[in-house]
Parts: sequence; structure tokens; C-alpha cells
Amino acid sequence: MPIRVVAGEAKGRRLKTPKTTGTRPIIDRVKTALFDILSVRVEDAAFLDLFAGTGSVGIEALSRGAASATFIELNASALKLVRENLQITGLASRAETLQMDAFKFLQAYAIDTEGKTGGVTWHLQGSPPSAQLPPATTLKGTTPLSEDGAMSIGGRARRHVVARGEAGIGAALAGATRVAGPKHYDIIYVAPPQYKGMAARALALLDDSLLVPETGLVIVQIHPRERSEIVAVSLTHLALTDERRYGSTLLMFYERM
Repeated sequence: MPIRVVAGEAKGRRLKTPKTTGTRPIIDRVKTALFDILSVRVEDAAFLDLFAGTGSVGIEALSRGAASATFIELNASALKLVRENLQITGLASRAETLQMDAFKFLQAYAIDTEGKTGGVTWHLQGSPPSAQLPPATTLKGTTPLSEDGAMSIGGRARRHVVARGEAGIGAALAGATRVAGPKHYDIIYVAPPQYKGMAARALALLDDSLLVPETGLVIVQIHPRERSEIVAVSLTHLALTDERRYGSTLLMFYERM
């Protein structure tokens, strides 16, 4: 079935899709319903398309006015399609594509009780600066961006997020083009392969993550039969606020409590 951009500046552009069954592109009917729900919330948003596949959802967000979109995809062939689709739609200038494991990306921004992550250090307002850190890590397939910047998580965190060179994401993915830091996303779309427990694992990591600001929205796309696994995830900061079923696709919406 052809996949097209439904609305916005790239409306009607046909996207390339894989010839294999390794990805499950969202059908246009469900994508239309999703963005009807998001409405103006997508405008000027920072969008994360996790397990990007063909990039259809993130590209739709860009077409409808998102300020930027990051696409995370481990499979090289799928990521090549994402990049080709961004060129087809003329939206590549606002996109960042990363060839990497989505869980390594999430683990790098998961906060522990000391305010540190697997690959990122951050400080609270008034805390002393940390010791000298290695240069920011580099990730495959990104666009050169600044080395540091301002981060706000509930108004508490301040400047300086740097990936450590010897832990987490730095050790796994050193070499290639520098990725910007810090990061947070207004809308995060999670659509991993089905029946592998990946959606539940991603949701658990996002529950306490630098990636999700106080006003952030996390959307999980699953098959309805996976719902019990998702609702069984113990959450501290995220709460299920809505869910919509469209045939064999279930969308679950989470926001910070």
C-alpha cells in the first residue's frame, strides 16, 4: 500500500517503503487520525521518531509545521529510506537522522537518583560544575551541531549536558558526526516491531528521562494484543491520558503527571 504525506507543505508526496516485512509503516488512515488528535500541538514542536522505519510519522510532523524531527533507526536500509524520503519531501533541513539502537539512545538520557545518566551528566541549579569531562560523543549519521546548550526539565536543570566518552552511548557509538546536546522533545513517537516487548521497555526508560519535558507527550503504537504488557509497566512520572484503536493499531498517549 502506498504511503503518502497526508497534509502540510509536503502534502501528497509519496514515500518510499521497504520491500521486506521488517518494518510496519503506519497506514494513512491512522496517521490522519493521529495528527487530528495532535492538532496544533505539532506546530513548532521538537519531534522524536523512535524506531523510525520509513520515517513516515516524523516526516508528517515536519510537513505539518514541527520545528525539527530526530529519526532513530538501527537498520541501515531503513535509515537510507528515511533520508531519501526527507529529500523527496524537501524536509531534510529540519531533520536529524541517527543510525543507532533506540535503547542505547534512551539509556543515555535516563536519569538516575544522583542526577546522572548512562551517557549524560547534568547539574541542578546552584550545583557545582562537574570535573573535566571528555569531549561530547559522536553518533553515526548526524548533522554537526553545537556542543552544549540550555536544558530545562521542570525548570530545574541548567546548562551543560555532555555525553561521556567512556560510558553509555560514548563507548558504544564513538566516531562519526557530532550530535547536539542537550535534547528534549515535545512529542515522542514509539513504534517498535511488534510482540517483542520493546514498546514496554522503551516506555519504562522514557518514564524518567531527560528527553521528556514537563509538557512532553509520549505516544506508543502497538497491536491491541500488546496492551496488557504496556499497562503493566510501573510508571512514576508518566500517566496514560488517552488511547485510540484503529483496527489492528492501538495508540496510547502518555503525559507527565
